[in-house]
Amino acid sequence: MSELTLTVMRLGFLAVLWLFVIVAVQVIRSDLFGTRVTQRGSRRDASRPQQAARQTTPPPQRQQQAAPPSGGGGGGRQRRGAPTKLVVSEGTLTGTTVALQGQTITLGRAHDSTIVLDDDYASSRHARIYPDRDGQWIVEDLGSTNGTYLDRSRLTTPTPVPLGAPIRIGKTVIELRK
Repeated sequence: MSELTLTVMRLGFLAVLWLFVIVAVQVIRSDLFGTRVTQRGSRRDASRPQQAARQTTPPPQRQQQAAPPSGGGGGGRQRRGAPTKLVVSEGTLTGTTVALQGQTITLGRAHDSTIVLDDDYASSRHARIYPDRDGQWIVEDLGSTNGTYLDRSRLTTPTPVPLGAPIRIGKTVIELRK
C-alpha cells in the first residue's frame, strides 16, 4: 500500500475513534445528570410547574374549569363523567398534575415530552395519551422497549383509559382523575 493510503486510513480511524469517545461522554453525562424536568417547565411559565409539582390543587383546577366550555357541542355531558386532569401517583414526579384540555400528552425521556420521565425503564418517546371523538382518553404505547401497562396488562393497541385506572411506565404510575 502507498504511504498516502495508510495516512488516510489512519486519519479515518482516528476520526471514528474520536466520534466514539464524544458519543460515550454524552451518554455518560446524560446518565449522571439526568433530565431536568423543572428547568424545562420554567421556560414556559416560571411559577406554574413548581406549584403543580408541590401543590396540585389550585392552579390546575382553574384551567380545567375553563377548558371544557370551549370544547364545543356535547361539553356538558363530557364534563360530568370525563377526567379533567392527569396525576402522577408514583415515581419521581409524584404529585405532578397536568390539566386535560383536549391536547395530546406525550410521555418519555425526551426533553420535548409533555411529562419528562427521569426513569431508566422509560423510552425517549414511550407513550401518548390523547382524546378521541367521543371524549374518551386513549393511551398508546409508541413502540417502547419495556412496554406501557394499563391495569397490569401490557398495551399492544391504543386502548381507552377508564377513570382512575393506573397507567404504568417503568416506576411511574399515572392516573386520569376528575
